[in-house]
Amino acid sequence: MKKLTLLLMLVLSFATAFAQQAQPVEMADALRSSGKIYVVVGTIVIIFTGLAIYLFTIDRRLKKIEKDQQA
Repeated sequence: MKKLTLLLMLVLSFATAFAQQAQPVEMADALRSSGKIYVVVGTIVIIFTGLAIYLFTIDRRLKKIEKDQQA
């Protein structure tokens, strides 16, 4: 029963995903035509890079603290 419910949910989610592709995205077209899409993509890349660096430094600090406490 669980497998059937999961299969039904997956089929319905794919149907809605394919149904949404028929509509053009006006904002993306406007940003692409004016060249501002590159600014948006660049900003997102900078934010994600900063978050990744921040998380790696926190992980390194936590490992160091855990190692010092064990010794």
